[in-house]
Amino acid sequence: MAQDVQHVFLVGAKSLGAYGGYETFINKLTEYHQNNKRIKYHVACKANGDGSMDPNKTKGATIVSDHEFIYHNANCIQIHIPEILGSAQAIYYDIAALRACCDYIKGNNIPHPIVYIMACRIGPFISRYYKKIHKLGGQIFLNPDGHEWMRAKWSKPVRKYWKLSEQRMVKYCDLAICDSVTIEKYIHESYDGKGIHGRNPKTTFIAYGAETRQSQLENDDPKLLSWYKEKELSAKGYYLVVGRFVPENNYETMIREFMKSKTKRDFALITNANEKFLHELEEHLHFRSDDRIKFVGTVYDQELLMKIRENAYGYFHGHEVGGTNPSLLEALGSTNLNLLLDVGFNREVAEDAALYWTKEEGSLSRLIESADSLSVEEVSALSQKAKQRIQNAYSWKFISERYEKEFVTR
Repeated sequence: MAQDVQHVFLVGAKSLGAYGGYETFINKLTEYHQNNKRIKYHVACKANGDGSMDPNKTKGATIVSDHEFIYHNANCIQIHIPEILGSAQAIYYDIAALRACCDYIKGNNIPHPIVYIMACRIGPFISRYYKKIHKLGGQIFLNPDGHEWMRAKWSKPVRKYWKLSEQRMVKYCDLAICDSVTIEKYIHESYDGKGIHGRNPKTTFIAYGAETRQSQLENDDPKLLSWYKEKELSAKGYYLVVGRFVPENNYETMIREFMKSKTKRDFALITNANEKFLHELEEHLHFRSDDRIKFVGTVYDQELLMKIRENAYGYFHGHEVGGTNPSLLEALGSTNLNLLLDVGFNREVAEDAALYWTKEEGSLSRLIESADSLSVEEVSALSQKAKQRIQNAYSWKFISERYEKEFVTR
C-alpha cells in the first residue's frame, strides 16, 4: 500500500533564503526534503516589499503562474502585501497567508494537512483559523520563537500585544515545536492548564540547524583579501560579531567592554547599523575614538561571510532574547573561539565549547584579555568541541530528519 503524502503548509517566513532565521530554516528544510516522497511542502512567500523573493531571479525556481512557483519541489504561494501598512505588515501577511493556505487546502481536497506557523504574531485572530483548519481535517503546529514581548525595541502597548498574542497562539495549536529547551520549559511554566479545554499545551523540541562544512574560499582568495584591505582587517587579527543591530543583542556592553580591554586585535561588527542607534552609542561610549572598533557593514555573500567567521580570532555573542539563535550556531560551526553572554539559551547550545561573560562591569573585558593569552592548543580544543557540538545536535541533516519524523508520524 502506497504511503500517504503529508502536505505541510509553512506560514510566517518572508521567503526561502538567507534573509533571516525562519527564511534560512525553510530554505534548508525544503532543500533536504526536496526528494522526499512522503512530504509535500507549500510555502507562503511575500510577493513584494522587504524580504520578498523574486522567482524570476532565483536559480532553480520554476514559475507556475503569476502568484505561484516551485522551488526545492515546494509549492510557493506568493502573498501581496499593501506596503502602506508599515509595521502592521507582518500581522496582515500571516493572516493573508493562512487564508490562502485554507483556500488551497479546500480547493485541492488535501487530506489531513499540517499548517506550521512560525512566530506568535496573530494570536487575537488564531481561534478562527484553528477551527477552520480543524474543519478541513488539519492541524496547526506552532514555532513560538523567543520572547518577542521582551524585546527592547517595542513600546509597552506593543509588548502587551505580543504577550497576549503568544498566549493565544500557544492555546490554539495542536503542537508547539520549540527550537530551544529553555523556550519549551517556559511554555509549560507559563501556559500549562491554559490550552483548549484547560489542557496543557503539547510541545516538542527540535533545534534550529547549521552547516558543518567549511567555506569554499581559500585564504588567498582575491575576494577575501580585497574585503580585508577595504576594512583594514587581517586574518586572526579581529574579534567578530554578526547580527541585527538592536539593543537586546547588547552591542553597547560589548563595545564598552572591548574599549576597556587591552587587546591589540580589532573588533569587526557585521551588522545593518542604523544611524539613530549609532548616534546613541557614540554619545554614551565615544567609540569612534577607538580605531580598533570597525563597523564594516553587511556581507550577503555567504561563502565570504563563512570565511570571515573562520578567520576571526574570536566571536562575541550578546543575544539574550530568543531561542536557538542562527548566528550562534554558525559561529560555533565556523569560528575557533566563542565568547558568549551567559544566559540559558546560549549555555544550552554551546555547553562547555565556549567561554562565558556577564553584563557585569569588567566581565567581558577581562575575558577578552584572558582569551588573548590562550595557547594554540587551548583554542584548538574549544574549536573541536564546538564543531562536534554542531555536528551531533544541530546539523541540518539531523534537524530535517527530526522534522520528517514529527510530520509523517502524526
